[in-house]
Amino acid sequence: MQSNLNDRVVPMIVAVSLFMDNMDSTVISTSLPAIARALGTNPLALKLAVTSYLLSLAICIPASGWTADRFGPRNVFRIAIGVFVLGSIGCAASHSLEQFVFARIVQGMGGAMMTPVGRLILVRSIDKSLLLNAMSLVTLPALIGPICGPPLGGFITTYASWQWIFLINVPIGLLGIGLASRFIPNVRVEHHDPFDFLGFILSGLGIGGLAFGLSVLGLDFLPFSIVAALLIVGTVSTAAYIIHSRRCAAPILDLTLLKLPTFRASVTGGFLFRLGVGALPFLLPLLLQIGFDLTPFKSGLITFTSALGSLFMKAAVARVVRRFGYRDVLLYNALISSLFLAACATFVPGVPFSVMIAILLSGGFFRSLQFTSINTIAYAEIPPEKMSRATTMVAVAQQLSLSTGVAVGALVVEITLRLKGSTSMGAADFPPAFIVISLLAASAALVFFRLKPDAGEELTGRKQVQAKEATLRTPEPASEQV
Repeated sequence: MQSNLNDRVVPMIVAVSLFMDNMDSTVISTSLPAIARALGTNPLALKLAVTSYLLSLAICIPASGWTADRFGPRNVFRIAIGVFVLGSIGCAASHSLEQFVFARIVQGMGGAMMTPVGRLILVRSIDKSLLLNAMSLVTLPALIGPICGPPLGGFITTYASWQWIFLINVPIGLLGIGLASRFIPNVRVEHHDPFDFLGFILSGLGIGGLAFGLSVLGLDFLPFSIVAALLIVGTVSTAAYIIHSRRCAAPILDLTLLKLPTFRASVTGGFLFRLGVGALPFLLPLLLQIGFDLTPFKSGLITFTSALGSLFMKAAVARVVRRFGYRDVLLYNALISSLFLAACATFVPGVPFSVMIAILLSGGFFRSLQFTSINTIAYAEIPPEKMSRATTMVAVAQQLSLSTGVAVGALVVEITLRLKGSTSMGAADFPPAFIVISLLAASAALVFFRLKPDAGEELTGRKQVQAKEATLRTPEPASEQV
């Protein structure tokens, strides 16, 4: 009974923490003008608060796996929530831009540990045959957080005070710490590897440079020379890390895991798919606010319908994957999801909102299925002693793919404007971007096509059922019959 309770409660605890992390990366976007006025600065300068959170997140993620192995995932998870809450309090109490940016960096440090360590707790405490159901719940924050963040931030800022955007994390975080102490088992590895300090520096520079550089590419936020320098440093550091990892006995990011077919498909195919999905929360609010002249709150309510579609799919994910298998679901659903992304190119003035909502609702339904399938198949072939390294690799790939998706979407819109010789955006400038990101997401099908038909069956429970059926069909030996 206690085991069944933990199988339900642990995913909920992890899901809530991931929701806080995902939502906080976008929740302040609609509240920047109000925060800027309170801090005595301008909204453009306050963009540092967004990018500093992203940069802190990207740099600290690689150390999460080793830290969890060294100090125990439950301890690290509780501390990570505590650090995140302290950063939230610091944001609410800030009286200057410098204080606010520092508090966001602290938040990012906590978020960097919450996300991969939360998934590590899940894959270590839940039986593999039950992981699909658990991950369908945990996947929701990644879909809902970035979408409901802007409207929630606009609502709180309009009807309360911007400080509550951060203070609301305090009771949620304290509840999470208490529930984690009560229900999450303290699963620890017997032996842990030495810390790869050089690898941490190189991976931090590589991931931070690429994630930060790609996130501001095409946004006209920093001079192009600085953006180019960030991307060059990130690329060179990444290449240096790859060389270092081949010589290091226990690298902080274990690239040898990519030799496993299911893990490789999850990381590479998931990267391509998230390029498209990662651009959607960026492009859609801009289209609705600029092309349709909607307020941030109203546009956020429309984009939130995508999250509702994700909720509807949650209960059906496990049944669909068990019925059709991972390979077919990942392959064909990538194409279906991409079609709904491409359908957003039809959002022009005059299109009924009911049609837009129907497309977003249906698209969210299929994207939820794809995300859950990608996230779970990553652990199909991972041995228990390498689970922490796998969760770290998955988190790094997700961070880079989402940043790249925003960069690609912004870059296509910028190119469209330049080809037209215009400087002001309109609704007609967004369809090419939706087409491009949908093609990128669809290209993930080429990766999933190479999976074996029985890939990930240990996660669906098929093998156990087939084994029992085979046992029942096997006749007893003649000696035993006598």
